[in-house]
Amino acid sequence: MIKLTLSADPATIELAKSLAAEQGTSVSAMFERFVALAAAKRRIPAVVAPLTRSVSGLVRLPKGRGARALLEDALIDRHGL
Repeated sequence: MIKLTLSADPATIELAKSLAAEQGTSVSAMFERFVALAAAKRRIPAVVAPLTRSVSGLVRLPKGRGARALLEDALIDRHGL
């Protein structure tokens, strides 16, 4: 094992220590898992199902409104918020 020194602000360091303690692991082990998962995600291409691909691009969004804003509006309408 090779030692690595990272720099972060004190709040981030405390958060990392707290998360590691909650998971019963070390900050080093948590960082190692994070890097392994990030690398695995990079190797796995996103798969778009045929049905999703077939309906992609069928809706034109209003100018200046993104999909997220429309989703937020729909959720607010549905749940009466």
